[in-house]
Amino acid sequence: MLIERVKAQVNLGNLIFAVSVVFTVWLVWYFYTGLGGALKLAASLIPFALVLQILFMRQQEPLYKRLPPAANVVLVTLYIAVCAYAFGYFLSEYERIAIYSQGTYTRHDFIVGLLVFLLVMELTRLAHPVLFWTNVVMIVYTLYGDVFPRSLDFFWHPGTTFERVVTSSTVEFSTGIYGIYGQLALTLIAAFLLLAGVANGFNAQHAMINVVRLVARSRRLIPQTAVVGSSAIGMISGSGSANAAVVGTITIPLMIRYGVPPAFAAAVETSASMGGLIMPPMMGAAAFLMAEFLGVPYWDIVLRGFGFAFIYYFSIGVAIYLMSVRVLPRGIIEKPRVPLYEKVTTGIFFGSVAYLIYLLGVAGMGELRAAVNTAALMLAALVAVFLWFKYRRNEPFLKGETLFGSFRRAIETHAEMTSYLTLLLATLGIMIGLFTVTGFINRMGAMLLDIGAWNIVAMILMAWVFGWLLGTGLPPTATYIIGAVIIVPPMTKLGINPWVAHFFVFFLSVWGELSPPTSLTAAVSARIANTSFMQTMWVALKICLPITLITFALFTRSDLVVKPGWGQIGDVLVVTTGTCGAAFAMFGRCFENWKADVTARLLFALVSFATLFHPDDALVWWTAAITLAALIWAIGRHNLIALPKEPAANETNESALARPEDLAGVVAQARRDIG
Repeated sequence: MLIERVKAQVNLGNLIFAVSVVFTVWLVWYFYTGLGGALKLAASLIPFALVLQILFMRQQEPLYKRLPPAANVVLVTLYIAVCAYAFGYFLSEYERIAIYSQGTYTRHDFIVGLLVFLLVMELTRLAHPVLFWTNVVMIVYTLYGDVFPRSLDFFWHPGTTFERVVTSSTVEFSTGIYGIYGQLALTLIAAFLLLAGVANGFNAQHAMINVVRLVARSRRLIPQTAVVGSSAIGMISGSGSANAAVVGTITIPLMIRYGVPPAFAAAVETSASMGGLIMPPMMGAAAFLMAEFLGVPYWDIVLRGFGFAFIYYFSIGVAIYLMSVRVLPRGIIEKPRVPLYEKVTTGIFFGSVAYLIYLLGVAGMGELRAAVNTAALMLAALVAVFLWFKYRRNEPFLKGETLFGSFRRAIETHAEMTSYLTLLLATLGIMIGLFTVTGFINRMGAMLLDIGAWNIVAMILMAWVFGWLLGTGLPPTATYIIGAVIIVPPMTKLGINPWVAHFFVFFLSVWGELSPPTSLTAAVSARIANTSFMQTMWVALKICLPITLITFALFTRSDLVVKPGWGQIGDVLVVTTGTCGAAFAMFGRCFENWKADVTARLLFALVSFATLFHPDDALVWWTAAITLAALIWAIGRHNLIALPKEPAANETNESALARPEDLAGVVAQARRDIG
């Protein structure tokens, strides 16, 4: 009987939980002790991260659908064996490889490095096909750069050996899979992801979204629940697609139920979720990387992020409201009933975020310790509230929940998100290492410098086009890293402030998440609404105009990043006014006569662009005041004349929405993402 009970517990789900426990406990132990350093942590835990990704992929679906189940089992076992061997080898040989064998690696070192290299490439092929093929092209280019004629100086380089490609990506440790990007994923970012894991484990995110619904007392404010909910979830998600997966499954059906067209509902959630890449204190992986590039505490990035988050969410809130007036009638809606447990849980959620900000900004605590202490406080508070409401108040809402189940969900969420990001950054480590070996970074930087010497505006536009092209195929983190190593150095050499240059690339990477054809955020939202992906993306691109404007406004309103805190408030207000004015020029109506209306909106656009981009500060304050006064009047006019042509339906056929089972795959992929 005991043997049968043991056998019943031997399954994929329990194996994932066991590995997740070891992985998370090891990380927390490191966060409190720091023993061994980040490099040794990466050498030890990257194999665990790869095992977790293999198991999570297998849990969702077979790794190779065309192969029989037995072949999939054999391959999964083989991959895990490679990880186990690499873990044991690097654990026992770490000191020799990291210190004494630099440049003189043994054949055994090369073989183990090759196995890890091939495994990471294969997992990348399954999870990030575009990155995989980019790396394949870079490997071929690294090996055979000498085939280009010397007359093509931009592309020619002397080439190198395959052994050098493998060692630079693995056993050299300073670059590639075990380099700074993989280390960052397992240290600073992993510490902040503890918050997301704990919140998801006790359903604090869903509770918060239900509470946010209380702000919508009329039909026209229903879409604002997506804005408020996504801004709150963005505090700890650091991802657009994860926001859409968590918030959109509630807000999109809610919007459609009250008459919002499906494509518009999906676009609203897409634009609101995109703010998860900007919203402090968890601003996406690119923000952590920016702190590393600039050599500053992460709090310095967060402090600047508050202003950008305000500009973004206030601006898209105005744009969405103007569009909502066009499609939704006035009317009070019934106030939703929210259990007391969810209200208390929401209070703990926001209280924990405030405590983290206090530890970072006021107490001056280090990022790792602040994140872990906040996660511990959130966990303790949620456990206490869970036990009280379940066993003392007998809350029906918690009937199917257990404390162990909540702990398990929290640990697995953290392990899945951290391992997913570790694989992504390890892949990017390979890419940047190959860029370095081939000298491509220096040649691209020299080209941008030549353009900048001719005209600085032309260089900025060239850099934007380059970043946009990257964003069409790569995730935001990849776009930022490539931009940071290629675009930022020539900009700073031409006298542009490093903060301005890095945030320019940062917003480029955020905008790239919206650009077709690879926006996972838009794909998730469109799938939930069961509507057109391209239509969703097109409407979202228009709503997200602030991202495009902020990207360029940095160069004229540089106090946004040069003077953080109180010093940036003036520019924050000016830029917010300008972006809201631009939103009204696109979506608002002033007059019923179309000629007068078009003229007024063109004037709005002209004054708003002057507010954003004119270098004369004195003039800008006048144009901002004019824009603000005109906005107040114009929104009142818009409410009177921009009425929907047809009354919105009270109910929506449930078949218009995607079924939960159809969403499982895309939502699972999105939940683990961190931009």
